Amino acid sequence: MTDLPNNNTSHPDSKKVLLQASLTENIKIIKKDLGNSNDIIIREILAGKSKKQLISIIHTDGLANETLITDSILESLMLDLNGDLETKPTEINQYLKDYCLTVSDVKDIVDFTTLYSALLNGDTIILFDGLTKGIAASTKGAKDRAVSDPATESVIRGPRESFTETLRTNTALIRRKIKSPNLWIESRVIGEETKTDIAVMYINGIANDKIVQEVLDRLDRIEIDGILESHYIEDMIRDSKSSIFPTVYNSERPDVIAGELLEGRIAILVDGTPFVLIVPALFVSFLQSAEDYYHNAIVSSFIRLVRFFGICISLVAPSLYIAITTFHQEMLPTPLLISIYSQREGVPFPAFIEALIMEIAFEILREAGIRMPRMIGPAISIVGTLVIGQAAVQAGIISAVMVIIVALTAICSFLFPAYGLSNAVRVLRFPLMILSGMFGLVGLMAGVMMIILHLCSLRSFGVPYMSPFAPLILKGQKDALILFPRNSLLTRPRLISQRNNVRGRKHPDKTKRNVH
Repeated sequence: MTDLPNNNTSHPDSKKVLLQASLTENIKIIKKDLGNSNDIIIREILAGKSKKQLISIIHTDGLANETLITDSILESLMLDLNGDLETKPTEINQYLKDYCLTVSDVKDIVDFTTLYSALLNGDTIILFDGLTKGIAASTKGAKDRAVSDPATESVIRGPRESFTETLRTNTALIRRKIKSPNLWIESRVIGEETKTDIAVMYINGIANDKIVQEVLDRLDRIEIDGILESHYIEDMIRDSKSSIFPTVYNSERPDVIAGELLEGRIAILVDGTPFVLIVPALFVSFLQSAEDYYHNAIVSSFIRLVRFFGICISLVAPSLYIAITTFHQEMLPTPLLISIYSQREGVPFPAFIEALIMEIAFEILREAGIRMPRMIGPAISIVGTLVIGQAAVQAGIISAVMVIIVALTAICSFLFPAYGLSNAVRVLRFPLMILSGMFGLVGLMAGVMMIILHLCSLRSFGVPYMSPFAPLILKGQKDALILFPRNSLLTRPRLISQRNNVRGRKHPDKTKRNVH
């Protein structure tokens, strides 16, 4: 390849390398910088009445809409251009934008950095021979997944739609829920190589300006080569990076994100993933389901209490069994104590080892069920659990009571609406088992107290993680352990919004109704 001028030979990420007047040189630079990739389609045409104006149309195959390029760009360039181009070639750029191109969004490009960014985002680039300015026409048309039912947050009653991997589809799903001009979006591009689009959504006038600015500042400080999933962002902006508890909430349901935005929180959408991040995130947020708000308040409160009780069982049930059977047998009624020890008579392991074996076996089976093909994964995990559990009891390795305890713990672990908190409880179960095996109930209570103290020390973007419990906010109890009726939820969380805290507050001029 012919050597190119020094002022324009550069890596695609070089800053402000200007386009040249020669179209041939510009095409050479593009081919060299992009490695002659065969998905970069370059079409050169002669336009104008005398067919002397050389124009190049460049797009990325698979990212641009071929039909839109043909109908709105190629047809205009080849059929609609007239002889004015021969007399005023320097005005061709503006002429095309004003009279020819029928796409919705066009912008000028003068350097290769902007050109590559637009080209690799699905836009079509139009370059002209003799001009140092080109046009980027919006022709994005990459294939994406259709809006479907949520895969991880299924509900009996509620909207049947979830986010997709396309950023603009996701923002549109939220705007369908909140049709307010105060729903603002601020954009960022993160990743030196991936150039991933990030959208920060919040409701102006409800969201706390300081938290919004803090979110934007933390995003601006991220330095990484690529963002492939929203967890990359979550891991870099969360407060306590060493904590096992998640301090950034995520959901794939547009109605959940809309509800959080209405409470004053900020949503972070990442192109390429269907999971949207929400900050600030509180501990109670991970224990509440979207379906709670679609049922009667009494029913939802009962379901929440059952869920919280089941989550506590998931955390401490094996440890409690170990502590009582090892150190505190006097706490059990005599018939129950005789029944348990008659079952454990032939078991060669202490209760701690017995529980540890069963918990590890269950975690292995659950992970195997997730990684197996979808059609056989559930069958293998269920059959494996039944066969292994029954065989272990018959072989005298594990007692039947321990199988019941581990099965109950496993069932309760599926009560978590948020998968992130479920993972934290799964891991913490093992240290609590160790403390119970060493010190009995004293060790178990000490472990639980350490967890509570750690939770009370956490913050999410300046908001206490355990609010409205610590600090105690009485108004916040209306939507914490229990759920009050909808007409009682008149205020937003005080520590999150701090602005326009009254829901549905009307404009002063519209508070009075006309009575006929």
